[in-house]
Order: sequence, then structure tokens, then C-alpha cells
Amino acid sequence: MIPIYDQKSRGKILVAVLALLIGASTVVYTNILVRQVARREQEQIELYAKAQRFIVNTEEESGLLFVQAQIINVNKTIPVIFTNEAGTVEGSKNVDMPPHLPLADSVARLRHELALMKERHPPIVVEYAAGARTYIYYNDSHLLAQLRTYPLVQLGVIGSLAVMAYFSFSYSRRAEQNRVWVGLAKETAHQLGTPLSSLVGWQSYLRESERFANEPIIEELGKDIRRLEIITERFSNIGSVPVLNDENLLQVTRNAIAYLESRVSRKVKFAIESDLPLDTPARVNVPLFDWVVENICKNAVDAMEGRGSITLHLRRVRVRRSWYRRAAASRQVAIDITDTGKGIAKNKLQSVFLPGFTTKRRGWGLGLALAKRIIENYHEGQLFVKWSELGRGTTFRIVLNQ
Repeated sequence: MIPIYDQKSRGKILVAVLALLIGASTVVYTNILVRQVARREQEQIELYAKAQRFIVNTEEESGLLFVQAQIINVNKTIPVIFTNEAGTVEGSKNVDMPPHLPLADSVARLRHELALMKERHPPIVVEYAAGARTYIYYNDSHLLAQLRTYPLVQLGVIGSLAVMAYFSFSYSRRAEQNRVWVGLAKETAHQLGTPLSSLVGWQSYLRESERFANEPIIEELGKDIRRLEIITERFSNIGSVPVLNDENLLQVTRNAIAYLESRVSRKVKFAIESDLPLDTPARVNVPLFDWVVENICKNAVDAMEGRGSITLHLRRVRVRRSWYRRAAASRQVAIDITDTGKGIAKNKLQSVFLPGFTTKRRGWGLGLALAKRIIENYHEGQLFVKWSELGRGTTFRIVLNQ
């Protein structure tokens, strides 16, 4: 079955691809503009060099004034530095120089700008009639520099918006999921309340009736009623903030397994191993913890097709501190639940906890998703697949705080 949110994931991928295409097309178009502006600025500097040559080589005053006014003085954006054949700076134009700068500092500033210009563009050589040469170095104008950095700024803005949209979508989706879970849990607990009260009444009636005296069915009915009461309590805890208590981890694990052992195939063997002291506590809500163990073990039984072994190993683990946790526990314990089933394919490991994911013909695929939510949201612990190999089995790890 396809996970419920798989289509939404595809939608996010499509949006990301479209954003990348928009960003890439913008960068390409901006680079085209940059090349066009750069070519125009180079043509302007070449015209500037021709004007310089004309001024030096002509004696016509009207022509000099025209060139000076229409070509030389028009350049107010492109930084230019003139040097002689020896490399000595003879003049500059449009170079950003602070006012009232000492001569030595001005010379150093011009040399620095000249070095940058040499790296940026080759010089334009102006040859005069007398055989002398002047080298014109230039740099990009402020407009061209802005155009060069504009795509990076734009990509940064698009990336920031994409990240904000992603986290906003993820947060809203989690909030929506939480509302669905809580609402479903409250409604289920409410719906179970009425028939459960009726069953309790019928059990009391049967116990008081002489007709059903010493009937074992009454005790079996009582077991089912207690089971329904546990289920109702679980849903009630899901629909509210559950209370965590310091419970004996080994004991609550044994109790959870004891209930399952009597209700699954006898060909499935359960075993509990522990590296912890017998009285090791953990912060748990017992009904919800039992539910998690039950869901994982039921999946294991299905994976083994009713034949195999399930081993629960209790051990201490290193603390995994996360920046998003308000407070990290100083000590943690883990329960490794290992089965001898079919195993999980590597490409499915990230999907097993998604609502709707299941490999069975029947089922909603909510067991592991619910178990993960109980451990991580309510117990502030962790639930993940520690190990799995096709044909050999799977190990789920539950990490709890002490």
C-alpha cells in the first residue's frame, strides 16, 4: 500500500524542481545580460581609448572639445586607470577615493585598484604618433557588479523562501496529524465507553444469576472487559497529555510480553534478556508502552508467519542529545526487539513508520506510526529500525529516558 503522505511528498518534489528551474532560468538570463553589459562597457572603453588617441594626435580645437565633451567626460560609471609603458600610474577616473586622503595612501589605493583591474580585464593600449604608449586599465561599473551578484542574491532569497515554506508545510502537516490522532483517539475512547459499561453490567448480572453459577465464561468475559478497559485507557492517554512514571522496566516489559504469549501461536517463542540491574527504572506510561511493544511484536509475528522467535534485550545506551529537545535526559535505556522474520528491504526502512505503510493485505498501516508517535512525542524517546536483513530478521530499538 502507498503511504498516505506519499502524494504530498511528490508534490513537494515537484515544487522544488519548479523552484530550481525558475532559479536556473533566472541565473541564465541574468548572465546573458551581464555579458551584454560587459561587452558594451568594453566597447565604451575602446571608444574612450580612441578618443584619447585623437586628442593627443589632433590640433583641431573644435574636434578636441567635441571628443572631450561627448566621449571622455561622458564616462561617469566605469573605473579607469592610465599607466605609461613603465607601469607608473599617470591618472584615473571614476575610482572610488575617499576625500582628503593623504598622497601616500592615495597612491597605495590606486595601486591596489590597478592590481584588481589587471586581474579582471586585459589593458587597452593607446599608441600615439610620437611612438609613446598609454595603457588603459578598467574595472566593471557598479551596475555590472550588481548584475553579477544579483543571481546569487536571488538564489539565496529563493532558497530561504523554499526552506521557510518547507518548514512551514512540515509544521502544519504535523499539526494536522496531531489533531487527527488526538481527535480519533478521543472519539474512539468515547465510543468504547458505552458498550464497555454495558458489558460490565452484563457481567455483574451473570455473576449474580444462579443459572450461570460457576461458569468459566464469566471469567473469560471479565478478561475481555479488562482488555477493553486497557484499550480505552490507551486511547484516553493519546487524546490527552499522558503521565509518565518511574516504572521497573524489566517488570513492565515482562507484563507486556505475558499478555502476548497467551494470544499468539505457540510456535513463536518469546525471550527477555537484560544487561541492567533488576530494579532499573524508566520514565514510561505503562498502557502506552504496552501498546508500543504489542504493535512491534504483532508485526514481528506476522513477518515470521507464526513461526520463529522474538527476543527483547534491555541495555543501557549513550545519550543522544538533540538541539530541538528542551531537556536531554542524562541517562537512557533501550529495549531491542529482534525477530527472525522476513526482514525489511533497505529502500523501505524510511517508510515503515509512515501512516498507511503496510505489506499486509488487510490493515491500515498505523501500528508502527502510532508506536513511533507514542515513544517520540509522549515519552521524548526514540524508536527506529536498528538492523534488518532480508531473510534473517529485524531489530527495532526503543530508547527511553530515566
